[in-house]
Amino acid sequence: MTSESVVERTRANAELDGVAADIGLLIVRVVFGGLLAAHGAQKLFGWWDGPGWQENADGFEQMGYNPGEVFGTLAGLTELGGGLLLLLGLLTPLAGAIVLGTMINAINAIWSGGLLGGYEMGLMFAVVGAAFPFIGPGRFALDAGRPWGRHGFVWGMGALLLAVVTGVLTLALKWTL
Repeated sequence: MTSESVVERTRANAELDGVAADIGLLIVRVVFGGLLAAHGAQKLFGWWDGPGWQENADGFEQMGYNPGEVFGTLAGLTELGGGLLLLLGLLTPLAGAIVLGTMINAINAIWSGGLLGGYEMGLMFAVVGAAFPFIGPGRFALDAGRPWGRHGFVWGMGALLLAVVTGVLTLALKWTL
């Protein structure tokens, strides 16, 4: 093997290593975003053996989110919309804020069940939603290289603030209505 072929092989490996994180982000975005969007579609349309809109609304009423039609629809739309935005890597800080704000309420709704066997799924979704505004969607995303594509500390903190404010506001409405 010549030194020239070793250099070429090293360069090729470096190029592949340069996209490895982006491929990892793509996998997480597509699977996570797709599953979250599917949860929203179950709530809204009854797809994939989901409850559908009316049964979902009734369930939200039973959890104390009154009117259930409003809160159940909001939950379904935020899961569907936030999931699709993450899947596509589009408006990533907003998508992360949508997911985190929604999961604040999901965790609240099942808090009494404890961590394991209770709110761990909501917590996992919240953590992933919170992370994407900081790290960005990667280069295989609709945000990549676009003027509107944003991520980093300031955008991550802004998304966290937006999520907490909207999540707490939703809880406050739940407790006052």
